[in-house]
Amino acid sequence: MNIAPNEHYASRRSPVLTTGGAVASSQPLASAAGAEILVRGGSAADAAVAAAAALQVTQPCSTGLGGDCFCLYYEAASGRVFALNGSGRSPEALTQELLAREGFGRELPRFHAHTVTVPGAPAAWCDVVSRFGKLGMPDVLEPAIRLATDGFPVAPMAAVWWQAGVADQLLPRKHGGELLLPGGAAPVVGEVFRNPHLARTLELMAKDGSLPFYRGEIARRIIDAVREEGGVLAEDDLAAHRSEWTEPISVDYRGIRIYECPPNGQGLAALIALNILRAADLDPLEPPDSLRYHLLIESMRLAFADAARYVADPDFVDIPVERLLSRDYGRSRFELVHRETRMSEANVGLAHEPRTGFDTVYLCAVDSDGNGCSFINSNYMGFGTGIVPEGCGYTLQNRGHNFSLDPNHPNRIEPGKRPYHTIIPGLATDAATGALYATFGVMGGFMQPQGHLQVVSWIVDDGIDPQSALDRGRFQLAGGDPNGEVLIEDAIDAKTAARLEAAGHPLRVVSAGKRTSFGLGQIIMRTGDGVLWAGSDPRGDGCATPVQ
Repeated sequence: MNIAPNEHYASRRSPVLTTGGAVASSQPLASAAGAEILVRGGSAADAAVAAAAALQVTQPCSTGLGGDCFCLYYEAASGRVFALNGSGRSPEALTQELLAREGFGRELPRFHAHTVTVPGAPAAWCDVVSRFGKLGMPDVLEPAIRLATDGFPVAPMAAVWWQAGVADQLLPRKHGGELLLPGGAAPVVGEVFRNPHLARTLELMAKDGSLPFYRGEIARRIIDAVREEGGVLAEDDLAAHRSEWTEPISVDYRGIRIYECPPNGQGLAALIALNILRAADLDPLEPPDSLRYHLLIESMRLAFADAARYVADPDFVDIPVERLLSRDYGRSRFELVHRETRMSEANVGLAHEPRTGFDTVYLCAVDSDGNGCSFINSNYMGFGTGIVPEGCGYTLQNRGHNFSLDPNHPNRIEPGKRPYHTIIPGLATDAATGALYATFGVMGGFMQPQGHLQVVSWIVDDGIDPQSALDRGRFQLAGGDPNGEVLIEDAIDAKTAARLEAAGHPLRVVSAGKRTSFGLGQIIMRTGDGVLWAGSDPRGDGCATPVQ
């Protein structure tokens, strides 16, 4: 059957309502896997990891065990929010001197083996389940193992991203890449794809946890694959890896406390933008018009300028997070914003190339006890480097591409360092009561803090439901460049676009066929009576799946 993705998405979705629990992700089979775990008595943590594992199977062109992940977890019993940094570090042998000898100048090639940092996802999956789960890894991974063994029909947008990843990374030329190309090509929509190598890897993980990935059989295969492609990742680099539980950072946005993971992630950019926007003092706020979008864009420009200057590994540099998130700083930055025209320039430290939105998965889960898990996992650019460790069934990430080769930049490449990370989960609580308000996220490179800013504004300022917030047209500063082109979806009306252009924004309208460049979001809100309102982005294949 010749099935093409719906490029116009004129259909409407209702929010999914339930009281028993919900999972939202970019693939229906992954949402179903998480929901199955909830039905079997698992917590939001169990369900999130089950969905993440199923996404490794069904959307390997975006995510997997060869990448990194971050998590925010709301524990209902204590009312506390916990943050997990599951990102890996650069090899100890990867130095500026080595790169200079090998002839690398301004940046590393996107898919070179030197961009492979230690994959943090395996340890993070196990750590989340160990701390907040009710089931064990054998139960949590069972749905994903079943999908990998029996096969699944490839969904429409996943097929598009799979093909794009193959073209982009030249997957057939990479170590082991042919294992993800049945018959030498990306699978088409509806084709049943099986991954027995990944099934065996997940079975080993179910039995032994994350240990084989860092000290055992899989670790040796990772090292061999990277070395064969010219990298310097070593056994000691993998053995030294640990996930890090950290204190989340947050701001109070109009009575709702918004949480992000601290740097080395760019969640700081989303909070800075919200901190600036709340100084606008627009009350009551009208539905979004050109002024609303203008203020959002200007707030984001200033936030990206700050993020480019400060976001790096906090083990290597001091980051003034408290000052950047103070009300006084937000007001001082908002004073630079003109209501009628675009500010001339937002100071920028480092611009990044634009990336489309298929290189990460975001998912969330809320259980019947009111625990909430906001979870994000990524290879980075599609299949990452495209390097597949022998017999493992998944690719290795290319997060190291985000390092700067400028020796004076805070995010400069150094041994054992974590790069500026784009992937960020979001979570919100009621600032007065501390109750869970929402788990949310919008994945997709440097679109992510921009997506967080917009959906938070829609649900908090406008009071609309999660599905309506995800349906609404978005803007993006291309590549996170504060002074670059502003892309807007054609769902934003022409009058608003014309006024933004007249205000000085260098605008380009993007048709619905390119919708994934604006990211894919998931949101689950919880009201005071325990009702869950869940939504899933219309730009992807996914859905929100309820449990009653």
